[in-house]
Amino acid sequence: MAKKEAKQRFILNLNLKTEKFEEKILDKRFEIGRKIYNSILGKALNRYNEMSKTIKWRNNQSELSNIYKSKCDKKELNKLCAPCFYIKNEMLKEFRLTEYSLHEDVKSMQHTFKDNMDSFTAQKVASRVWKALETNLFSKGEQVHFKGQNNPVNSLEGKSNGTGIRYDMVTNTFKWIGLEIETMLNINNQYEIDALKNRICFCRVKRKFVRGKYKYILQIVLDGVVPVKLNKETGEIKNYIGSGNCGIDIGTQTVAYVSNYHVKLYELAPRVQNIENKKRRIQRFLDRSKRSTNPNNFNEDGMIKKGAKLEWKYSKKYVKAKYRLKDIYRKQKDIREQDHNVMTNEIVKKCNVVYVEQMNFKGLQKRVKNTTINEKTGKINKKKRYGKSLANKSPSKFLEILYNKLKVKGGKYIEINTRQVKASQYNHLDQEYKKKKLSQRWNYFEYNGKQIKVQRDIYSAYLIKNVSEDLCSIHLDNCSKGFDKFLELHNREIVRLQGLENLSSVGV
Repeated sequence: MAKKEAKQRFILNLNLKTEKFEEKILDKRFEIGRKIYNSILGKALNRYNEMSKTIKWRNNQSELSNIYKSKCDKKELNKLCAPCFYIKNEMLKEFRLTEYSLHEDVKSMQHTFKDNMDSFTAQKVASRVWKALETNLFSKGEQVHFKGQNNPVNSLEGKSNGTGIRYDMVTNTFKWIGLEIETMLNINNQYEIDALKNRICFCRVKRKFVRGKYKYILQIVLDGVVPVKLNKETGEIKNYIGSGNCGIDIGTQTVAYVSNYHVKLYELAPRVQNIENKKRRIQRFLDRSKRSTNPNNFNEDGMIKKGAKLEWKYSKKYVKAKYRLKDIYRKQKDIREQDHNVMTNEIVKKCNVVYVEQMNFKGLQKRVKNTTINEKTGKINKKKRYGKSLANKSPSKFLEILYNKLKVKGGKYIEINTRQVKASQYNHLDQEYKKKKLSQRWNYFEYNGKQIKVQRDIYSAYLIKNVSEDLCSIHLDNCSKGFDKFLELHNREIVRLQGLENLSSVGV
């Protein structure tokens, strides 16, 4: 049988014109959603703990781990794992650890809150719990957490536009169990009008904390292709897709891309400021305030008392400072996302096939395990790596946005094998690999009887663009053919960068 094609869907965001009483009702329902989430998760974790105590489960898991440790091909690995996965799935059904069993559990809870929570929305909350458990059972094995007061549920969704959370196109309102709130649909916005011509799959109500209060948004999930955005003045298509190949070398703070006619090196999210100093001052104030209002909750050495359940009191200034810190994070996130969208739009206009290295950004966040000593100073080197840079610039989010844009517009996003290609070490002129320090930002080559220097990240992007079909080696003929043109474009970009204030990692 032929595989079903993946459904194309997109989201239309419409702000809600809420009154205070409507906001209280919505907040109450979000809190009910949080309680249902925690109740279902508690039941599921209890069943998981009982299942994990059985000898059958432990033996099956150890056998799976041994299979993964053995160096096998994907096909052989799948054959060997198939019996273990069958046993695993049977045990999950036996202990009622499936999505449908969680839907059964949520029925009685939803009946208690039927005036505020419909059955479809409650089932979607249970599905969210299952997704969290699924990553723990089948994927990364990350620990599943409960939703606390400081980590509330900020979105609830339905299953269809027929009942529960829904959008009425006739009255332009959001409806949900007695609530009827008008949306801020712009009739003059052709994009919104064209989007609503598609079939509505389901709706999601979301809240966002802005300047000390929540703002409410209706997200309408529509079936079909995203409408084309046009320039009002010229009538031309905005953010069209180009043609040709492009290589991208992404770092913790910069991105270099090379296409057939363009060579660029940019700082990721240039408008995002380093907020560490602001954040540290607010956090220190929060700690001082918490200690002064709750002196009985701390030991003499300053540590929080353990054992008994503590009651915490917070001053009004503490609450305001906490909201101020939350708003700083929100602003940084919005600015970062906007910068990423602008930059990815520029790249997509230049090409329709993008080659990118496989990157493990989580690994770059971790501290160094081995302790090393600086040869010059004799002091122990810091174990910190790139946590702050990755938090501020978010290169993984940049690649995610780029992937989504190419997918929607019919382009290709291809990941190459980083360890085999070794673009940062390779020299296509002498076909040799040479390891370089991170501080070495330039490559020096002998070309046509002259010594030339090429910026390291830009040259890596050029090599990635000219990768072979196997995605594991560099295509030497393609590198040689376009190298003269690349050098011309590279030199223009270096002249542009010399007129700017650049990061130290750029080296210009």
